[in-house]
Amino acid sequence: MNDETPRMTSHRPYLLRALVEWIADNGMTPHLLVDATQAGVQVPASAVKEGKVVLNIAERAVVQLNIDNHAVSFTARFGGVSFPVMVPISAVLAIYARETGQGMALPDDGHAPGPDDDGDDTPGPDSPGDDDTPAPPKRPHLRVVK
Repeated sequence: MNDETPRMTSHRPYLLRALVEWIADNGMTPHLLVDATQAGVQVPASAVKEGKVVLNIAERAVVQLNIDNHAVSFTARFGGVSFPVMVPISAVLAIYARETGQGMALPDDGHAPGPDDDGDDTPGPDSPGDDDTPAPPKRPHLRVVK
């Protein structure tokens, strides 16, 4: 990427908000599949299974649902106890309707720029392992959790 090309923000929160609206408009229950091992994820440990957690984010199940460009946050009851939940957008693996399973695995944005990043994440010509063969894209892995 050169200096003249503007860097766009992540498309993941926009897709997430659109899919939540689509699922709710169809009278279904939106669920998030979350990688609970990522930094910043705040969910009850008892809800985590094999490093993942499924969260019901329907209006009737949560209080103060907020999906901004950085995180999904809300308060929900787990085992009868109210718990504040915080999930960075990068930790959301997929969104789907509980009733049909229809939804989407959120695509990876790739490298997220940090404060010390100059925005150029392309390896130079002398980089180790640079053999002009791109790595195959990683396919999302989903399974039904009941």
